[in-house]
Amino acid sequence: MCGRYSLTVTADALAERFDAAVPDDWGPRYNCAPGQDLPVLANDAPESFRRMTWGYTPPWADESFDLINARTETVDEKRTFAESFESRRCLVPADGFYEWSDHAGEKRPYRVAFDDERVFAMAGIYATWEPPQRQTGLGEWGAGGDETEEDDRIEAFAVLTTEPNDRIGELHHRMAVVLPEDREADWLAGDVAKADLLDPYPGDDLGWYPVSTRVNSPANDDPSLIEAVDAEG
Repeated sequence: MCGRYSLTVTADALAERFDAAVPDDWGPRYNCAPGQDLPVLANDAPESFRRMTWGYTPPWADESFDLINARTETVDEKRTFAESFESRRCLVPADGFYEWSDHAGEKRPYRVAFDDERVFAMAGIYATWEPPQRQTGLGEWGAGGDETEEDDRIEAFAVLTTEPNDRIGELHHRMAVVLPEDREADWLAGDVAKADLLDPYPGDDLGWYPVSTRVNSPANDDPSLIEAVDAEG
């Protein structure tokens, strides 16, 4: 699975990499976590990044699902994801993602990244969910009759995962779907089928290394989190 990732480039570098506008308040992030509003490129507006919450809920749900990942093997079969896979795709930019593994004998975090620290795109799906409206308390009724809560629709995304390549398989049994750069536009356009995503990104230059356990807390978000440490560190 992919439960945390990093995107440490500047706004200008991100805009140049994807040829898309970036939110004015964007800054490098070293510990992107579920529940946070993060920049994605959606297929309905690929010329501009917009923030979505990491934690997907299908539009028809009566309660929040907050799903951070979707299995590629069943994404087009599950009612939860099928409609979004068909028509609401997005790119989730990153320059690394974290996995927790007991590879060294004790479960700890590792960062997966390209050897040259390049920015890449993970395949994502998104949806807009509107929580059921609830009647306000009796003491809050206005002269006009019953009132409902203000619009609190949530636009949120999930990252697709697949079987790992041999190199990442030493660390974890799943990995994020990393798109080849020349297929990113095809993914948004709906021209990448499920079968194309089942084979993981090759591990030739995609490696991993241990990082500080400080990444365990989403409250920590600084450059030290992506630095390699001893497995005991």
